[in-house]
Amino acid sequence: MGVRGLSRAVSGARIKSGLTLSHRPSLIPRPIMTHDEILAQFGPREAMEYDVVVVGGGPAGLSTAIRLKQLAAEQGKEVSVVVLEKGSEPGAHILSGAIMDPIAITELFPDWKAMGAPLNQPVTDDAMMFFGEQSAFRMPNFLLPGCLHNHGNYIVSLGAVTRWLAQQAENLGVEIFPGFAAAEVLYNENGSVKGVATGNMGVGKDGNPMDSFQLGMELHAKYTVFAEGARGHLGKQLIARFHLDEGRDPQTYGIGIKELWEIDPKRHQPGLVLHSAGWPMQGHTYGGAFLYHLEDNKVAMGFITGLDYSNPYLSPFEEFQRWKTHPNIRYYLEGEDHGLKPAKRLAYGARAITAGGLMSLPKTVFPGGALVGCDAGYLNVSRIKGSHAAIKTGMLAAEAAFDALQAGRAHDELSAYPEAFEKSWLYTELNKSRNFKAWFKKGLNVATVMNGIEQFVLRGHIPWTLRRDKPDHLYLRPAAECTPIVYPKPDGKITFDRLSSVFLSNTNHEEQQPAHLTLKDASVPVGINLSKFAGPEARYCPAGVYEFVKNDDNTDRLQINAQNCVHCKTCDIKDPTQNIVWVTPEGGGGPNYAGM
Repeated sequence: MGVRGLSRAVSGARIKSGLTLSHRPSLIPRPIMTHDEILAQFGPREAMEYDVVVVGGGPAGLSTAIRLKQLAAEQGKEVSVVVLEKGSEPGAHILSGAIMDPIAITELFPDWKAMGAPLNQPVTDDAMMFFGEQSAFRMPNFLLPGCLHNHGNYIVSLGAVTRWLAQQAENLGVEIFPGFAAAEVLYNENGSVKGVATGNMGVGKDGNPMDSFQLGMELHAKYTVFAEGARGHLGKQLIARFHLDEGRDPQTYGIGIKELWEIDPKRHQPGLVLHSAGWPMQGHTYGGAFLYHLEDNKVAMGFITGLDYSNPYLSPFEEFQRWKTHPNIRYYLEGEDHGLKPAKRLAYGARAITAGGLMSLPKTVFPGGALVGCDAGYLNVSRIKGSHAAIKTGMLAAEAAFDALQAGRAHDELSAYPEAFEKSWLYTELNKSRNFKAWFKKGLNVATVMNGIEQFVLRGHIPWTLRRDKPDHLYLRPAAECTPIVYPKPDGKITFDRLSSVFLSNTNHEEQQPAHLTLKDASVPVGINLSKFAGPEARYCPAGVYEFVKNDDNTDRLQINAQNCVHCKTCDIKDPTQNIVWVTPEGGGGPNYAGM
């Protein structure tokens, strides 16, 4: 299959309109045909050759591709670049707050304003709030550390920014294949990365090819750049295969849950940035929330829960819903009872974020490829910003790859990339905030004081480093040692249930495909997770994917509603037994975020 055939396949792979929420069991059968057997019968796969293959069409991946083409144009060279994007279009799976620091996009496109980049709403005010259940204290702005100052930044829809970047990439000659998920890393005989293969399409629930079966394609490259976002499916494999995290702290994550609302103009304050800490979280659990006023009477609000929490009864989704009932948040969502236009919830989504910072950053290069953006973990959790880091690291990787290509190299380590990072403003920024998340293991009060000292008093010139010794899933305590949390029922006006929320994410998957949420051992969810940890997967999933239901003989079983999955990766991270493995579904599946 050539480019034309692949383009036809891309078009056919786009998500169907409408939404199906399946509550039928999505079984995880043992495939009747193995991967190798399918290749033997239908293969070999056709291959396409490129100089650089980029996996992931988010800000990091697109910036990698753009910078490669810019350098090629500047020097009159030819460099072939392709971007694979598992969403139905670039931006479809992008979810972020988001406040964007324009420092990196200005380096990539100095005239981005004239070019029409959708950075439309500058920040006009910062409000850092500490909540009690009914109380609130606003920290005076003159006491805010530098990491919480957003003057010069923009409140954006990162999905819209991503779509704009995709347009610029295509204008420069980058090939973008949306609706195609990179499902497999390919290796040369010497162990270096050769490229990737897209997933097969038209495979039935039993693992057998159906009449609509289409074999995946191989994309070979001199260098392959992985930009899949937090907890990337292939990035996780590469980190393990090449021991890229050796000597680093275990990565830590948070789950960010977000809603987009349209509110009454009387309550809208364009450019206001509000962050909160404290209630409803308990003092020993890391978490915080945001409310950003975009243009056109829209506000983006969300809640971040650190996935190193210990109480298995905690539900990040319910904590977010409860947070919206605080008087200082409810104020913006009140409707006709207060003589206002009823606020309307427009969109919903969830995504894991990397929060380990510099001390958890793995080695980012290996023979034949590199990790960029959140696939590596460059997000600055103290600033709650990652898009500028994604763009910058994509540019740095592109510059290293371009120089290597011009020198006639291939499939070796792009050592110039991490070397350039260590000399960059991004390294300086991340180094200043390296302890931010670690302080929260000592409680909110200690974290507030110590981060204040590090960021406000010492200005990031910190003589000590806090280390971390275990991954998030190991922090979960047995249910018998914890207090159950009783959450209020949703009112359907300000607070909502999971399924009505997932509806707003426009999530859909081809129903006949095998479930992409797989179990290493089907007995573990009931035998260990339910019996010891009270079934935490039913609570940490923000999309109602996991449910414990009764069989006819009154025994328990885990039901997986894979249709609902918004690809947040929380289950892959927080499962206490690491029994759940998230794999790529058919390309084009998942959420279709609008305005997020």
